[in-house]
Parts: sequence; C-alpha cells; structure tokens
Amino acid sequence: MENQYKVSSKREHPLLDVWNDYPQSLSNNAKSITSPPSIEKIIGDMFAMGEFYYYAINIPDSTLVNLHPNILKIHNLKKYPKYLKEIIDLIHPDDIEFVMEAERMTIEKMSEIGWEHQQSLKCSYCFRMLTSKGTYEMFHHQSLHISKDKSGALLQAVNIHTNIQHITQTNSYIVLVAGIGYRDDFHQLHYNKKPGQKLPDYSLTKRELEILSLLALGHSAKQISGILDLSYHTITTHRRNIFQKTDCTKTSELVKKAIDWGFI
Repeated sequence: MENQYKVSSKREHPLLDVWNDYPQSLSNNAKSITSPPSIEKIIGDMFAMGEFYYYAINIPDSTLVNLHPNILKIHNLKKYPKYLKEIIDLIHPDDIEFVMEAERMTIEKMSEIGWEHQQSLKCSYCFRMLTSKGTYEMFHHQSLHISKDKSGALLQAVNIHTNIQHITQTNSYIVLVAGIGYRDDFHQLHYNKKPGQKLPDYSLTKRELEILSLLALGHSAKQISGILDLSYHTITTHRRNIFQKTDCTKTSELVKKAIDWGFI
C-alpha cells in the first residue's frame, strides 16, 4: 500500500527518516501532467553561477549515478561517492538540522500543490559544505524529482550543488519551491527567520524572475532575447525594472540579493 512504502540504504543518512515520514512523496498514483525533461535540459536550465556539479540519486537505496567530475575537485575526493551519505557527510554539522527541515518543508509544499506536479517543481536552498581548501563554504542546492516507475514509486532525483562563497557567505535560510516548464509556482518558505532580518516587501513577476535567473547565469540582454524569443527592447525594459525594484546598479549585486532573498 502507498502509505507503507519506505526506502532504505546500506549507508543510512538522516534524510531517510524525513522521506519515510512522507510515503506519498515516495510512491503515489498521481500521473504527471507532462513528461519530465531530460537531465541535460534540467542542468542547462538551472542556476549555476560558480563552480558546480550534479548527480542523480536512486531514491530506493540512496545510491548515486551520473556524477559530474567537478565533485572530485571541489571536495578533494579521491573517488566518486557511491551513496548519498557520503555527500551529506560533507555538509557542515550545524547545517544538518536545517537541511532536514528544508526537505520537510519542500515535501509538504509539494503535497499541497499536488503530486501530479511533482516532476515539475524545483526545490532550492543553501548550506555549507567542506571544500578542497579544508574549509566550509556556502553552496546553493537545487533538486528535482525526475523519474517514477509504472506503479508510481519515485525512482530518481537530480541534485545540483553550486559554490556561491564568492557571492555570499550568509545563509538566508529561505527554501524555494518553484515551478518549471508549464508551472509558474513560486513559494518562499522561511526557516527560523532571524531577528531583525528584513526581507523585500515587493515581488517580481514570473517573467522578471525568469530574466533574473538568466542574468545570474551570465547571459546578456541580447542572448536572453534569443532564449525567450522576446524583443531586445522588451528584455532591456524588464531588466531595468528588475534593477529598480531591487535597488541594484550591477548584476553581481543583483545576484547576491537574489540569493539572500530566496529569489533563485
């Protein structure tokens, strides 16, 4: 039965308890509205302004496949990790509690939206990871469920980790659940909002958020015009509005604020 479905691993990790608390996220009969995009398309569309790597998780046993070679250099690893536990062990111990709660928050938001959209919802948040320098640096984490079997069991998810230490060293503790493809969801979930923390009292439109993400990837207005099939004038107008709304004067400042405020 669906409510009895659980996953396990030879190398146990703390997220197993979180996942197993929500069996419907692991196995459900909801049919996806559209076919999920390829891993290549997913990677190309996700934010990665800095050194990054990705990997796919086999959800039933937490083994890893399709690991990007950057993972070895960034974390000074001698061989590719085989289990998710090895990735989690690189996270700063003080951030593990937040990571577990962030996972709970994203699963609960997915449940609220509807499991039929499970493969069209991207989740992101930040935490510190041990690097080849022997120090912990800030990373931006993105995840997406990418495949289910015919019975509805979740088979794989893809994770992307980007080193953003050069952009910000402060964790906003904002968890973002955003739609991809046909979905326009944009949900900012706040974890233990810090005393005195000021969040922006304005919102960007879906198109502005889309352009912001492309600016963060380093694309010029001309390139964004081609990607979105919009006129150059339209893109520059949106860009000007984004800078005015965020009170920014340059792209690097814009990207930092976007991360700090949980926009990307």
